[in-house]
Amino acid sequence: MIDSTGQLSTLSMVLSSLLLMVGLFFFIAGSIGMLRFPDSFSRLHAVTKADSLGLGSIVAGLMFYGELWQNLLLLLIWLLVLASGSVSCQLLARFAKAQQDKT
Repeated sequence: MIDSTGQLSTLSMVLSSLLLMVGLFFFIAGSIGMLRFPDSFSRLHAVTKADSLGLGSIVAGLMFYGELWQNLLLLLIWLLVLASGSVSCQLLARFAKAQQDKT
């Protein structure tokens, strides 16, 4: 990935840029879905799925620039965000369902 002069190869730079742009696209798509979808369950689905994939793409794009231990930390952060996103989405969906059942 990084040569002896500390520079990325052209292929690595293109792949990294592509992954970063894909991640940005999914973040924007998830945000638009959160604003445009009609009910809270659809909004939760848009945000959790698109943001998880977007963050994964951004982490993969940033891994070209780091060393092994930095890449492992990025991967750990991504896994923690995936786990916390799933749990928080489940809790919000249960709360929305309970509020829907009350009315």
